[in-house]
Amino acid sequence: MDYYLREILVTPVASESLGVRSMCTYVETPDVKILLDAGVSLGPNRFGLPPHPREYRALKDRREEIIRFAEKSNVVTVSHYHFDHHTPSFTDWVYNWCSAEIAEKTYRGKTVLAKSYREYANFSQRRRGWLFAKTSGGYAERLEVADNRTFMFGDTSISFSKPVFHGPEGSDLGWVIISVIRHKGECVLFAPDVQGPISQETLSIILNEKPQVAIIGGPPMYLAEFRLSHEDISLAIENLKIIAKHIPVVILDHHLLRDENWSYAVKPVIESAASVGHKVLTSAEFMGKENYLLEAFRRRLYADEPPSSDFMRWLKKPLAERKTTPPPI
Repeated sequence: MDYYLREILVTPVASESLGVRSMCTYVETPDVKILLDAGVSLGPNRFGLPPHPREYRALKDRREEIIRFAEKSNVVTVSHYHFDHHTPSFTDWVYNWCSAEIAEKTYRGKTVLAKSYREYANFSQRRRGWLFAKTSGGYAERLEVADNRTFMFGDTSISFSKPVFHGPEGSDLGWVIISVIRHKGECVLFAPDVQGPISQETLSIILNEKPQVAIIGGPPMYLAEFRLSHEDISLAIENLKIIAKHIPVVILDHHLLRDENWSYAVKPVIESAASVGHKVLTSAEFMGKENYLLEAFRRRLYADEPPSSDFMRWLKKPLAERKTTPPPI
């Protein structure tokens, strides 16, 4: 459905609209094959409930897809060090479906372009970034700090922004980097976890790149009045309306789709896009698929599809034991 692009292929790999926490996207040009943010996770606790077996099946499936796309990629990027955006090398079957073997399959022999963990990083991101460089990143053929740099692969450029806020300005969640892929006049922008954007500076960066396709992490409405104010959410929607009028195709996903009422919130954005013949789509919709939201409907999943007794016994095991024992799904 990337009808504004002839030379660049865009394929969403994992996202909330595909059943998991992720923004992993595969981008291919005639020169290079790129896997953006090769990570996937499940929300640990929503509505007082752990992930449902259906969520674990989606997690396993999307992890396998990430590995499949990684195997044919030359470049893998890391926008920041949350686990739904990179693959750690420890074993965890509870939230991230990862292991040293999976990390090696994801990064072995690749050029890895990653955000700096030394600058514009909170304590958690510094620690995770350092561990990544020593473990998962150690499998890479080449590991480069990407912040505010451009890398050439034939006639294709991959440019990275300076660090921007993970949401509103001053966010304690730290910073991320936006990536921009260009080939022969075509442009794809990838802006994970900008949460709208909420930041006006981030909005300007996105608009100034003038992409044909922008992949953007939307606002986390489910965190309103917890981590974000309603004013922040409103600002994110207003900024998205502006983006939708300027960019022909916006793939909008991630935090936004953790709320079952997400579509009502973004209706003005979709209408703004339609008024000028543009499109706003989820990752699933971009692929021509139905949205497959799971976390947002976790309560309903437990009510409609009660887990097996084997799964419930697994849930009662200590967390450390569960992390090393895949769930019976």
